[in-house]
Amino acid sequence: MYQSHFGLTQAPFNITPNPAFFYSGNERGAMLEALLYAVGSGEGIIKVTGEVGSGKTMLCRMLDSQLPPHVDVIYLVNPSLGPEDVLYAIAGELGLNAEGLRGNEVLRLLNTDLIARHSAGRQVLLLVEEAQAMPLETLEEVRLLTNLETAHHKLLQIVLFGQPELDESLALPRMRQLRERITHSFTVPPLAPELLPDFLAFRLQAAGHRGRPLFSKGAVKLIARVSQGIVRRVNILADKALMAAFADDAATVRPAHVRQAIRDSSFAAPPRALPAWLLVGAGFVLALLVAGAWLVWQQSLAPPDGYGKGQHAAREDALPASRFAG
Repeated sequence: MYQSHFGLTQAPFNITPNPAFFYSGNERGAMLEALLYAVGSGEGIIKVTGEVGSGKTMLCRMLDSQLPPHVDVIYLVNPSLGPEDVLYAIAGELGLNAEGLRGNEVLRLLNTDLIARHSAGRQVLLLVEEAQAMPLETLEEVRLLTNLETAHHKLLQIVLFGQPELDESLALPRMRQLRERITHSFTVPPLAPELLPDFLAFRLQAAGHRGRPLFSKGAVKLIARVSQGIVRRVNILADKALMAAFADDAATVRPAHVRQAIRDSSFAAPPRALPAWLLVGAGFVLALLVAGAWLVWQQSLAPPDGYGKGQHAAREDALPASRFAG
């Protein structure tokens, strides 16, 4: 709706992963190159983790789009599959008919097909998304698939994409064998605040924008604070802020437009950090209050004036004279 108003040819901040909008900054370009190298080595299991909305799916799509032609890519998009179901799913992705076969028969069918592909110079790569939601037994079944190999090569390469909970599952003692099969681990970091202007400019240019920045410095700063570097949040806020600026017939996005976008979003802005001087002052006042309370408490425990002296004298008078006799 706002595209013609800002001179755009398409929506710049869609959350659907589109390789044309892949931002290579903030370690993402280097991570993609490392993934391509790891897949090319053909050994072990590769793991990629990151927070929700950090850009894992985009990285997965970029990896798929840049693999050499001899790599056959298959996806496992349903993480809730049971241990035997996952074998049927992989067979289906490879175009194999496993209907009516038992689990061990499906495994032999997979092994035969993978050997044939390897003999033909093909490499098979399994991409597992949302791996943190996969039952531990299914993860173990996936691990067993790496046992399918020739004398020199693995027949199936696996890349696990998941949220940080995947690391928690892999840390369990029972998952030690799978954990030791992981030869490369990557973590998708949040977008650094200082890179946000470059990220916004890149997405806008990919959507056809030419000219001065569309987001004011104040608007960028507010998006950075609220999104906390999560790329999906950045895209949602930027899209809604552009809509608010369009409705306001404004040429640039200002903080007021971002605040409208925040109000229309499902995530709230994090609380502002208190200034350092205010924190120090509050600590000093608290220390004075504690010290005053301690003094009042000590005074409440002290006996009245003259009470101790009189009691001491009375006790001496009551003692037998023999106590003081030579």
